[in-house]
Amino acid sequence: MSADLPLEHVSIEPDVSTDGPAPAVFVLHGRGADEEDLLPVAQRLPDELHVISLRAPDRLMGGYTWYELDVPDGDLHESQPVMDEFRRSLDLVSETIDAAIDEYDLDPDRIGLLGFSQGAISSLSLLVEDPERYAWVVALHGYLAESHADAEPVGIEDTPVFVGSGTADQIIPSSRAQAAADRLHEMGCPVEAHEYGSAHGIAPDELADVVEWVEARLG
Repeated sequence: MSADLPLEHVSIEPDVSTDGPAPAVFVLHGRGADEEDLLPVAQRLPDELHVISLRAPDRLMGGYTWYELDVPDGDLHESQPVMDEFRRSLDLVSETIDAAIDEYDLDPDRIGLLGFSQGAISSLSLLVEDPERYAWVVALHGYLAESHADAEPVGIEDTPVFVGSGTADQIIPSSRAQAAADRLHEMGCPVEAHEYGSAHGIAPDELADVVEWVEARLG
């Protein structure tokens, strides 16, 4: 049974025992999905990781959302998070990570983030706000929110980031993910960006690259 944390979640213990507190990955789903959505992805990651897959706080159709969208002139490709809702969700994720570290005996120096779409946008903002808190970040089919794009975070040069995008993505164009990667690079972040021929989803070759990249971070 999952512990009582600020956000509803699924907790999956490592398949292999670790000497001391376990490394962990916190998983943030996309708009309209839930905490079960990315489990097939997370469970492909290295066996020593404790997986904590979070549920966004607000209902949306049959799933959940981290925030509503500000869509200027109706152009989805220029959308940005509605800031008060975005701020609330970032704080809830941060508080949940703190609580989970204590509840599940996680290693605070080996915490990773993996986010897709809205979850990727949220993950990149959390990274920029407190880069020294995270050992690595995977951001798939997302972008860097305008609210965080001008930040000059201290310590981000120590947190590697994997950015994945799809050339056929009609929801969040690959150009937005590439712009995020470019900005992170300007900040001094060791970022690795890859484009795939996929739409708004995680293709098999993308997942294979993510797994290999995370394995290297833990090695």
